[in-house]
Amino acid sequence: MPPDAATAPSAAPASGSADKLLQRLEWTSLRRLEGLLQGDYRTLMRGAGLDLADLREYQLHDDVRHIDWNVTARLQQPHVRQFTEDREMTVWFLLDLSASVDFGSGDRTKRQTSAELVGTLARLLTRHGNRVGAVLYGDGVQQVLPAHSGRRHVLHLLQSMMAPGAAAATRSAAPAKASAHGVTRLTELLSAGVQTMKRRSTVFVVSDFISQPGWDRPLAQLVQKHDVVAVRLVDPLELDLPNLGLITLHDAETGEHMLVDTGDQRFRGRFARIAAQREAELMEGLSRGGADTLELSTDDDLVDTLMRFIDLRRRRQRLRAA
Repeated sequence: MPPDAATAPSAAPASGSADKLLQRLEWTSLRRLEGLLQGDYRTLMRGAGLDLADLREYQLHDDVRHIDWNVTARLQQPHVRQFTEDREMTVWFLLDLSASVDFGSGDRTKRQTSAELVGTLARLLTRHGNRVGAVLYGDGVQQVLPAHSGRRHVLHLLQSMMAPGAAAATRSAAPAKASAHGVTRLTELLSAGVQTMKRRSTVFVVSDFISQPGWDRPLAQLVQKHDVVAVRLVDPLELDLPNLGLITLHDAETGEHMLVDTGDQRFRGRFARIAAQREAELMEGLSRGGADTLELSTDDDLVDTLMRFIDLRRRRQRLRAA
């Protein structure tokens, strides 16, 4: 239950600022990221856009998801599928734009942080001729943007993120199911992704994962077919509540307000215990889902966070190849 809007920055910027945001990202984050990657942008996209090339016997450290069970049963020896990469990749963003992502205790909200991440990655990819698509979730699945390339498409994606209710859907998704009392159900977003993406892709699930439980099952379904990265948006104030005196807490999901005294150590202690329990449950759900996880805070440097994540994926690839 984040502090009321009176103690936090305003929500998402107007859609007219999408072009300014994209220009800023191109001149700052994107330039830094491309310089650090030195053209090797595909290291961020392990396993995306693959075509079957050959079969070979299973070896230690091979990805078990690549086992061809039909051939294994016929030859009585485990075999794995080998792939060659397509020159073009398709990347999908499954975007949680529910009420809770409009919170931010500093200079950026979680929605703005999400838009910066998506804008940077989408522009990096489309510059190299790859395609990006998105499924947008607010009060139910609101919009599906088919995968395309080009700067104009990225700009349209950012505009949709900043004002998801204002833009008409490019293609109708399944009829949106309004969540009772505004409570987020990420199962709807992830299930829509399962239905939408027919070809193996790289998928970024960008959410604060403040949701009704059960989302780990459709996440696991995605992981079985796609290369999935769960990007967890977080604000420092959600994990550690400092002494701010009397403040109004506002639950963006339910609309409930509560006046609390953050100077009360017992209250801050209860808040910390609840936050720790929520963290443990979230980490357990992400572990069950099986996706790689990137935590992105509203006070993080975006490029530094992405480079740490890329280094982690590189180490995992080397371990698999060893």
